[in-house]
Amino acid sequence: MSVADLLALGLFAALLAALTLGYPVALTLGGVALIFAGIGTALGAFDPAFLAALPNRIFGIVSNQTLLAVPLFVFMGVMLERSKLAERLLTTMAALFGGMRGGLALSVLAVGAVLAASTGIVGATVVTMGLISLPTMLRLGYDPKLASGVIAASGTLGQIIPPSLALVLLGDVLSNAYQQAQLKQGIFSPETVSVGDLFMGALVPGLLLVLLYALWILCCAWRRPQSAPALPAAERPSVAPRALVEVLLPPLLLIVAVLGSILAGFATPTEAAAVGAVGATLLAAAGRQLTWKRLRESLDSTIKVTSMVYLILIGAALFSLVFRGFGGDERVAELLQGLPGGLLGALLLVNLCMFLLGFVLDFIEITFVVVPIVAPALLMLGVDPVWLGVLFAINLQTSFLTPPFGFALFYLRGVAPPELATADLYRGAVPFVGIQLLMLAALMVFPGLVWVP
Repeated sequence: MSVADLLALGLFAALLAALTLGYPVALTLGGVALIFAGIGTALGAFDPAFLAALPNRIFGIVSNQTLLAVPLFVFMGVMLERSKLAERLLTTMAALFGGMRGGLALSVLAVGAVLAASTGIVGATVVTMGLISLPTMLRLGYDPKLASGVIAASGTLGQIIPPSLALVLLGDVLSNAYQQAQLKQGIFSPETVSVGDLFMGALVPGLLLVLLYALWILCCAWRRPQSAPALPAAERPSVAPRALVEVLLPPLLLIVAVLGSILAGFATPTEAAAVGAVGATLLAAAGRQLTWKRLRESLDSTIKVTSMVYLILIGAALFSLVFRGFGGDERVAELLQGLPGGLLGALLLVNLCMFLLGFVLDFIEITFVVVPIVAPALLMLGVDPVWLGVLFAINLQTSFLTPPFGFALFYLRGVAPPELATADLYRGAVPFVGIQLLMLAALMVFPGLVWVP
C-alpha cells in the first residue's frame, strides 16, 4: 500500500473521528482536508494543483440552478409548519378515523404523509407530530411503543416522499456522478439525470411505505385492541363536509401544484419550489396565521438551514478534491469492482456503510461526502442512477429510525412527555425499521418499483 493510499484512508478516518467529537461539519471537512493536503505535499504524495480547482467548484455551487430549490423548499416547509397546518389536519383526520381502533394512529400517519409531501423536512415533522399527537395518544391508552413508533416513522417519510430536500440534494450529486462515470467509460455525450426523475422514481416506493405502515397499524389494532383504542365519541370533533374540504383541499392543491408541475414537465424543481414557497405563504395568510413575527422566524430558519447546506457543500468539495488527489476515488472503484458477488456485493457493502454512517452523520453530510465517492464506481457497474438514488434515500431513512442512534428518535425524545420510557421509544421503532428493510429488499429484487422515465 502506497503512502497516498495510507493518507486517503487516514483522511477519511480522521474526518469521522473529528465529527464524532462534535466539531462543526463544514469546517471539519475543509480543515481535515487541508491538514492532510499539507502532509501529502510534504511527503510528495499530493499535488497541490488539485486545490487550484476549488474556486471553480465554489462558483459552480453558488451558480447551480438546481440548488436554488433548497432555500425555497426549506421556506415552504417552515412556513407550513408555523401556519398550524398539522394541527388542523390532525383534528380533521381524527374526526374521520377516530371512531375505529387504531384510527388516531392512522390519522397521524396520514398527516405525516401529507406533511412529508408538503415540507420534505424530517425533523420538523417528527417534532410537530410529537408535540401535537403523542400526549393525546398516551392519555387515551395507546401502547407507548406503537404511539411513538408511528410518529417517528411517519416523520421520516419526508426523506423519501417528494418533494424531499434529501432527494433534491441527492439528485444534484447523482447527476454529477453519472456524468463523471460516463466520461470515464468514454461516453463524451453523457446522459443526465434530473431531480424530477428522482422525484418520479421515489413516488411509488414512498406510497408503498405509507401503505405498509398502515397495514401494520391495523394489524396491531386487530391483534391487541387495547393497544390502539378508538377515540371516545365525546372527544371526536364533528366536521362538516364544507369544513373538511376547506382543511384538506389547500394542502392537496399545493402538493399537486408543486409535485405535479415537476412530474408533468411544466416546471423545473426550482420553479416548482418557488410556487410552493408562495403557496405556503398564501395558505398561512388564508388561515390567519401569517404575522410579521412568523414571517421573520421562517426567513431566519431558512437562511440558517440554507447557509449550513452551502457551507457543507463547499467543505465537501474541498474534501473530495484532496481525496481524489490521493487517488482515493480510484481505490474505491477498484475495491467495489473487485468484491465477491460483483454488483450485488458492491451494493450491499455501500448500503451497509451508509446505513452505519447514518447513525452519526446527517443526510446532508452523507450526500455530499460519501455519495460522490461511491456513486461513480457503482454507476460504472451499470446501476441505474434513479434507482440508486431512491435506494440511498430509503437506506438513510432507515438509519434515521434505527435505535439507538436514529436522528428521528432523538427528535421525538426531545419533545416526548417524561412518562414515555426511552426503551418503549426504541422498541416501538423496530417494526417500522423492519418494514423499511423489507422495502429495501423489495427494491433490490424488483427494481421496477422505481419508475424511471
